[in-house]
Amino acid sequence: MELPSETVARDVFAAAFGAGIKPDPRITVSEWADQNRRLGTRSSAEPGPWRTSRTPYLKEPMDALSSTSTVQRVVFMKGSQVGGTELGNNWLGYAIDHAPSPFMLVMPTGETGVRKTHQTIDPLLEDTPSLKAKVAAKKSRDAGNTTRMKLFPGGMLVLAAAGSPADLRAMPVRFLFCDEVDAWEEVGDEGDPLELARRGTRTFANRKELDVSTPTVEGRSRIEQEFRLTDRRYYFVPCPFCDAMQKIEWDRLQWEQGDDEERLDVANELLEDRRQVSLECLECKELIPEYKKTEMLAKGVWIPEDPSRGGAVIRGYHLSALYSPYGMYSWRQSVARFLTALVRGESALRVWVNQDLGQTWKERGAAPPWRKLYDRREPYPIGSVPEGGLLLTAGVDVQKDRLEAEVVAWGLGKESWSVSYEVIVGDPGASEVWQELDAFLERKFEHESGIMLPISILAIDSGYATQTVYGWVRRYAPSPRVMAIKGRDNTRILLGTPTLVDVRLGDGRKLSRGVRLWPVDSGVGKEELYAWLGLEAPIEEKDPYPPGFCHFPEYGPEFFKQLTAEVLVGRDVRRTGRKKFEWEKTRERNEALDCRVYARAAASALGIDRFGPQDWEKIKASLGSAMARPRKKRKRKEDSRWHGHNRT
Repeated sequence: MELPSETVARDVFAAAFGAGIKPDPRITVSEWADQNRRLGTRSSAEPGPWRTSRTPYLKEPMDALSSTSTVQRVVFMKGSQVGGTELGNNWLGYAIDHAPSPFMLVMPTGETGVRKTHQTIDPLLEDTPSLKAKVAAKKSRDAGNTTRMKLFPGGMLVLAAAGSPADLRAMPVRFLFCDEVDAWEEVGDEGDPLELARRGTRTFANRKELDVSTPTVEGRSRIEQEFRLTDRRYYFVPCPFCDAMQKIEWDRLQWEQGDDEERLDVANELLEDRRQVSLECLECKELIPEYKKTEMLAKGVWIPEDPSRGGAVIRGYHLSALYSPYGMYSWRQSVARFLTALVRGESALRVWVNQDLGQTWKERGAAPPWRKLYDRREPYPIGSVPEGGLLLTAGVDVQKDRLEAEVVAWGLGKESWSVSYEVIVGDPGASEVWQELDAFLERKFEHESGIMLPISILAIDSGYATQTVYGWVRRYAPSPRVMAIKGRDNTRILLGTPTLVDVRLGDGRKLSRGVRLWPVDSGVGKEELYAWLGLEAPIEEKDPYPPGFCHFPEYGPEFFKQLTAEVLVGRDVRRTGRKKFEWEKTRERNEALDCRVYARAAASALGIDRFGPQDWEKIKASLGSAMARPRKKRKRKEDSRWHGHNRT
C-alpha cells in the first residue's frame, strides 16, 4: 500500500488539529433538544421528536444550564406533570453530546437510581441517535455502560445515592444533577448530603448544578429552602382577552360546585368532562377556557420575585401542575383530585398540595392540650366498637417491664375510635407475657350492632427485646395478622417496604431472613395524628365528623398526657442555614402516643389510605346485615367532663 506523501500527511494532521481546537458551536440545551432529542414509547406518552414549544416554560431553565450561560445553579421547585424530569434529561443529553465532562446524578436511594436508569436514562441514550453513537450499547460484559455508570468520549455519568457518603465523594464533577432532593436523608454524622455532593464540583470553575424536587413539609423541605435563596422566578402568562400578565393560580379556578356531600359526584363529573373548569382573569375577570392555555404558555415569561438575589449565577424557578400543557394534566383533573382529597382526609390533601400546587404543606403544629382531649371524651363503653368503626388494628409498645397496647377502630375517611388500652405487666423475657399477648390478639370486640370484630393486624415495635419480638412474630408467619416494625426517621413515608431480617432461635441457631421487618417513620405518624387531634367536632349533631377525627372513651388523664407527650423542635444546622426537626418528649411517659402510631401503621398495611367510600361500604356489607341497622343518634352530655374508668 502506497503511503501518503509528507505534504498530504501534514495537511491531514493540520485539519484534524484544527477541528480539535475549534470551540463547540454556541448551542443551548433547548436548541440541542429540538435538533437531537427523540422520545420513545418506553419513556413518554407523546413519543417522537422533542419540541420545546410543547413546554415553553422549560426553555429558560434549560438554557440557563447551557455552556453559553453564566448561571451555575438552577433550582426547580415544581408540581407533578410539568416536565421536570425531561429538563434534567435534556441537560444530560446535551452534556454527553455537546459538553462532555464528569457528570453526577444523585437520587434519594440506590433503588431509585436503578429505577431512574431503567425508566429514563437508558431510553434517553437508546432513542436519541446522537447519544446512541457515543455511549456503548448496554451489554453484560461492557463496563462502559452499567446501571450506575455510563462512559462517553470526554466524560462519564455516575449515579449516586444521597444516603451514601462514599458515592457523593466518589469523584470531582463538573455537572451535578440532584433529583427529588426532598426525599434525601441526612448522611449520618457527615451532615447535609446536598452540601456533601457540592464539594465535588469545586474543582471546576465552569460548573453547573440542577436541583429538582416536588416539595414536602414547610420548614423541612430542602427544595423550598434552596428556592428561597434564589431570585424566585414565576411564570407569567397573558390573558387571551386583555393581555394582562398573571400567574395561573388555584384561587382563580372556577367550576360549578355542588354541596359538600356531593364532592365525589362532582369529581367524577369533572373527570367525565361533564363540568368545565376555567381561569378567572386577574384584570378583566373574563373566564379563560383551558384550551387557551397553549397560546398563553407560548407567550409566557419568567419574572423574578427578588431580582437582587444573584440571578446571574443562581436562579430559582417555581411551577405548579396547573401549567401542565393542554392535553396532558388538566385543570379538571386537578380539581377532581382536590375534591377527592377533601373526602379522603388530611394526608391525601397534603399530597395534592405538594404535587398539584408545588407548595409545601403547612403542619398544624403540636397536639392540643391534653385537657381538651380529656374533656371531649365520649360515653361509649371501653372495649366496645362504636357504629362507624369497621376494621380493628392494634399497636404494641415493648418496655423492659411490660407491654402496652391500644386497639383502634377505623372507618370512612380514616375516622378512628380508641377501643381499648391495655397493659401487660411482666418481663418481656418471660413466656407468660407473650402468652397474654397471644390471648389479647385472639380477643374479639363487640360492635354497636352486636357482631364481634377481631383485630385485623397487630403491629409490634422491635426496638426493645428485638430477638424476643422477632421470635413471637415468627410464630404467626406467614399470616399477615402480626407485623414487626422498627422506627426510622426522615423517610417521609409512614410505612416503608419491609426487609427480611435474621432471627435467633431458642437453641442458639440463627435463622437467616426469618422475619419480615417493616420500617415506620414515627415522625410522619405523629404529625398526622396531631393534625387529627386538632380537628373540631361538628356543631350540629346531624353533620358528619371531619375525616381523621379521633374519638376516645372515658380513659383517665394519664392516657391523654401520654398521647400529647412530644413536640416537634427545629434546630439550626451548623453551617448550612437549615433547620433540623426532631421530636422531643415533654414528659417521661409517651407509650400511648407510640401505640397509636403503631396501630396507624397497621391500618396503612391494611390499605385504608387507598380506601374510598365504596370500599368502606363493601367492608360494611361483608360484616353482615347487622351493620345495616338504622343509625342511632349520638348521645351528648351538657357536661362532658366524665370521670370514668382509668385504664392507665
